[in-house]
Amino acid sequence: MAVKAQQAGEALLEDHLHKRNLVPFARNWGAENLEDAYAIQAELVRRLVPLHGPRVGYKIGLTSPRMQQMCSIEHPVGGVVLASRRQTSGIVRRLSDIVHLGLEFEICVRIGRDLPPRSAPYTMDDIAQAVSAVAPAFEVIDDRNSPYPLDVLSLVADNAWNEGIVLGEFRESWPDLAKVRGTVERNGEAIDQGEGSAVLGHPFAPVVWLANHLSARGETLRAGEIVSTGSLVTTRFPEPGDRFRFTVEGIGSTELILE
Repeated sequence: MAVKAQQAGEALLEDHLHKRNLVPFARNWGAENLEDAYAIQAELVRRLVPLHGPRVGYKIGLTSPRMQQMCSIEHPVGGVVLASRRQTSGIVRRLSDIVHLGLEFEICVRIGRDLPPRSAPYTMDDIAQAVSAVAPAFEVIDDRNSPYPLDVLSLVADNAWNEGIVLGEFRESWPDLAKVRGTVERNGEAIDQGEGSAVLGHPFAPVVWLANHLSARGETLRAGEIVSTGSLVTTRFPEPGDRFRFTVEGIGSTELILE
């Protein structure tokens, strides 16, 4: 059957407003492929805009070979970041605001010029020239207690679980992002480390995918938009009272308090 994107988008909004656990749903609404899942995502986002403001960028997920293999997919997936979900280091987030809050630890880029649809694929060189600044970031996700292994169609339809991007300061010069090390601290104790190469070899590689994904859909990655490029380390699920700090060497830090 044809995908029922509008009905699915409305049902998803209700699930979020009522803080319901995620039950794989995409195929119940006729989604048979990623194109259908993105159609549902677009309908959900359209309903979220009055609540959270316009699009200010994107998040990219499934940026490790292990996660792609688990989801039987050979490329990342994307979601939309809305205005109220672009947040500043030091913010306090309440765990009770959503179903199951998780943190991912990422390098976020700011796009300096439009990347419009075109026939030739975008390359790493194109992205390197288009990125104007980089920052450390938490991505706040809500997996809504999703069962595993993940249903990738439901993940995509549910806006790839994005609930916020908590940004440190942007820097307009940066070291080799494939080699930088990111350190996660919880309550002052270092608990994990990862390198920029963890996301498809280099944090710009997911942005290449995104630019080409949007181009194929006739859409533009616009100057001023942010792109969170995927987690350098394993997702963490905090407890009330936790204070997290994520530091990327040569770039800076971002902090988040949970209550």
